[in-house]
Amino acid sequence: MDSPEFVFSSLSPAPKNSPSDYLPRARYCIFRGFWAELPENKHNDAPKNERVYESEMPTFTTDVRMNKPFEVFASSSGHARDRSQTRGSGGGGPCEAVWWVKGDTKVQWRMQGEAFIVGPDVEGEGEQSKESSGVRTVKSELGSRMRVVKEDGKEEWSWKRELGGHFGNMSPGMRGSFRAPPPGQPVDQPYDDKNLKLGEKVTTLDDPVARQNFRVVVIKPEMVESTDLSDPTKSRRQQYRYDGSSGQWSHVETWP
Repeated sequence: MDSPEFVFSSLSPAPKNSPSDYLPRARYCIFRGFWAELPENKHNDAPKNERVYESEMPTFTTDVRMNKPFEVFASSSGHARDRSQTRGSGGGGPCEAVWWVKGDTKVQWRMQGEAFIVGPDVEGEGEQSKESSGVRTVKSELGSRMRVVKEDGKEEWSWKRELGGHFGNMSPGMRGSFRAPPPGQPVDQPYDDKNLKLGEKVTTLDDPVARQNFRVVVIKPEMVESTDLSDPTKSRRQQYRYDGSSGQWSHVETWP
């Protein structure tokens, strides 16, 4: 794809007295590769993990101040009700992701699963080394789907290094977006205008403001569908479902 865009849908808590508890929310995001398989980028100077794992878990990046992290936490089994509870790693709310590959390909990919947030607390040091329940959940849920492809170097693999690698894989302009004014806040309300500005460029890897707001979202799929519409006379839908007890994917071919 010229631009690896996809639609990410999550569930947002509905307003009080609504007939439903949650409402769907959808937006375009940019696919950033599969978790533990950071795409090569010659401009990325961040320390990177050895390729010792592989996974089928797509990633994208987001700002913790946006609605996506809150929705992923609020719709999870933990049912976070306040944004202060969504600053760290965790989540697990249900989600869907859809790719439409245009041109001659004409294939739609759809994933259903759970979304998890990887934040700066994923690996602590010193007094911060005690893991939160959110960090334990992330490492358990995502770790269960990370397959070892190289035993040598497995013990040195770092969650924090993988997070930093994703930050380094972005352009200075994209890194600077994490220093923008608060997303969704009315422009006439006060904010930290000394540190937060539109159009900033961050050329370093350790900008404290940008890194504080930066998050990686990882989708753990339970169902994957591929619908091939390239030939109207031969269209089919391939449906795959993950069986957690066996660690295997089942496959069924259906009419589109």
